[in-house]
Amino acid sequence: MKKAAFLSIVFVIIATAQSVAQCAMCRSTLENNYAAGKPGIAAGINTGILYLLSMPYLAVLVLWYFWYKTSRNARKELSHGPVAR
Repeated sequence: MKKAAFLSIVFVIIATAQSVAQCAMCRSTLENNYAAGKPGIAAGINTGILYLLSMPYLAVLVLWYFWYKTSRNARKELSHGPVAR
């Protein structure tokens, strides 16, 4: 399980570094700016797109972490049973 999670994270990091996703309007704007000699804008927009793309995944990851932590603690309490004093 840990190996699969690790490989999934590595794959996402590698795939994110190579992806350059753009919508049609962004692509036309960037092509015009690049033709005008302003290639720096393209890099900024691509970074912004990837940043916005990562936010839903980060939110799901945070929710999953809290769910995992809660279920693990509940499982520990059930396995130990009531403590007699």
